[in-house]
Amino acid sequence: MKRYLILLAALISVCGIATSATKTAAVINSKPIKYVTVKGTVTDTANNPINGVSVGIAGKTFARTAFNGCYTIRVKDGEALTFVAIGYINQTIKLKHGQSELNVCMHSYTQPLNEVVVRGYIKRSRDQTTGASYIITGKEVQDNPVATVPQLLQGKVAGLNIRNNTGAPGVRGTANIRGMSVSPVYGKSASVNQVQGLRYPSSYAFSMPSNESYVELNENSFYNPLENPLSTFSTDVDAASYANVRRFINNGQLPPKDAVRIEELINYFKYNLPEPDHGDPVAIQTELATAPWNPKHQLVNIGLKAKNVEADKLPPSNLVFLIDVSGSMMEPNKLPLVKTSLKMLVDQLRPIDNVAIVTYAGYVSTPLESTKANDKQKIKDAIDGLGAGGSTAGAAGILMAYKIARDNFIKHGNNRIILATDGDFNVGPSSDKDIEQIIAEESKSKVSLSILGFGMGNFKDSKMELLADKGHGNYAYIDNITEATKAMVNEFGGTLFTVAKDVKLQVEFNPAKVQAYRLLGYEDRLMAKEDFNNDNKMGGDMGVGHTVTALYEIIPAGLKDDDMMGSVDPLKYQKTTENKAINNSPEIMTIKFRYKNPESDRSKMEQVAVAGGAMQTDKASDDFRFAAAVAEFGLLLRDSQYKQNAKYEQVIALAKSAKGKDDEGYRAEFIRLAESAMNMAKSGTVSAAR
Repeated sequence: MKRYLILLAALISVCGIATSATKTAAVINSKPIKYVTVKGTVTDTANNPINGVSVGIAGKTFARTAFNGCYTIRVKDGEALTFVAIGYINQTIKLKHGQSELNVCMHSYTQPLNEVVVRGYIKRSRDQTTGASYIITGKEVQDNPVATVPQLLQGKVAGLNIRNNTGAPGVRGTANIRGMSVSPVYGKSASVNQVQGLRYPSSYAFSMPSNESYVELNENSFYNPLENPLSTFSTDVDAASYANVRRFINNGQLPPKDAVRIEELINYFKYNLPEPDHGDPVAIQTELATAPWNPKHQLVNIGLKAKNVEADKLPPSNLVFLIDVSGSMMEPNKLPLVKTSLKMLVDQLRPIDNVAIVTYAGYVSTPLESTKANDKQKIKDAIDGLGAGGSTAGAAGILMAYKIARDNFIKHGNNRIILATDGDFNVGPSSDKDIEQIIAEESKSKVSLSILGFGMGNFKDSKMELLADKGHGNYAYIDNITEATKAMVNEFGGTLFTVAKDVKLQVEFNPAKVQAYRLLGYEDRLMAKEDFNNDNKMGGDMGVGHTVTALYEIIPAGLKDDDMMGSVDPLKYQKTTENKAINNSPEIMTIKFRYKNPESDRSKMEQVAVAGGAMQTDKASDDFRFAAAVAEFGLLLRDSQYKQNAKYEQVIALAKSAKGKDDEGYRAEFIRLAESAMNMAKSGTVSAAR
């Protein structure tokens, strides 16, 4: 017994020594934690990049791959990274010490699903939808071995509207279900083509979800210059509507008519206008020819061109990237595309520029305080580290962004917030009126607010247009990496640097030459005639090298056209004013435009007269004919009551004849877009509901 007690004591002594040694070793071996920035590309087995792969640690996502499959993440040295993507086998790979690059090949997940959930979204109002789930079981797949998803859904989802990309009808119905997503029953979202065990041809495309909002536009009508001699509006260089329309058409749908703002379609394209001279920031040019959709009518093209400024002469920028990281931004065409777009912009910045980052979801965060742009990697790392999730406290984010912009304000500089969002605010002040009041108050700080819109399905175009308008900034819709390059690289100066602000146009028509006139587009930019001379009324801003184009359709005096003009019975209590116009004047109109220099609160005015004598459309310049083709395209997409003899074939022929020098391919893309829209219109495709 004594022997056992001695052995037990010895054993306890040894264990104590070992424990003590272990603790000592832990202390001795402790070192400062080392972090590394790891970059890489994720591809499939065919070496195609995979977009939207979640990259993280122990189930937590810290980064997602962009459209080119690339990712950047900052982690502890030697950490194990996880790679997760719907339709692929998850991977966990431990980094070697000091490793800064890791490329990953992911294998498709081939196990058949027992069932999938298909969700359709039914529009209840402009801003609310109700979801419903429909089950396709594995047995249904086995019983219908050659059936496609649309065929399996037929009878399950009343009103499902599916078409293939050529416009030929698939399964159709009458209800308002337009959006569809497919996911395994365990709840992770997936595109239809990623779901194994279902035969779904890639030529099919589901319609867009319905929870998008647009401002209802009432088209400008024809006005009699005897009763309304003046037409006044604020210029606008936004082009978001064109990219959004393109997104609808490329996804197999004609856009809702209120998504089609004709002036934004026209102004998406650059036109070859003369540079301003004598130190002026803006120059004007006009052209008059017959209207393609009604040769008896005339079309006046008014073009404004802002001066170009060399990059090294642009003022320093104080930028705040305000990024929506709420749950609705989790989709591949939202936050991952936001990151890529903003990193493109960072590459254009100079050492004299500053960048801060503010994010908002359920709460507001500041991942990056104002940082000199020569530390590009630090800025990009902060962008790459963003993830999406939670609700959307957009108003709180806007207030924080303005505060940071004011705190770092650069006198005589470019102080601007760049908001990247899908426009869906659901925490705090969220109505258009609430947001308008916030922006109107904050814009007094002389900080501009520019908007980059992303995504589909939950897209709030109405709110983003309002924000940019009240925030003295511009609004672009980014639907793909090509559009990001256009906005962030090719048009960098025009997007960020204002050379003329509060630009307004006022046109007076000569009733001796003009029986009626109509402004194409700009419905939400119209101003009272008194606002033209009121410097307290905001106009539109023009950036470096920007062009603005406006078109007026004119009914010449003496041409009987009751279909366009309408008629009114003679007045009973007063006499109709006689035409006392100066009949010997050759002028049909006088154009006045006002603008302010960026640092001034007082406007300058210039004017130009336009003489009559319209040329035939085919004799007009390439720019005139191309702008007219785009306008006609807009009339058709809106199914305008003023489209008259507009035809898609005419749009395409006119645009082809006026393509001219098209180095960037935007005009060629428009022609393809018009051809797609024509094919869909012929097949009976209807426009998506608002």
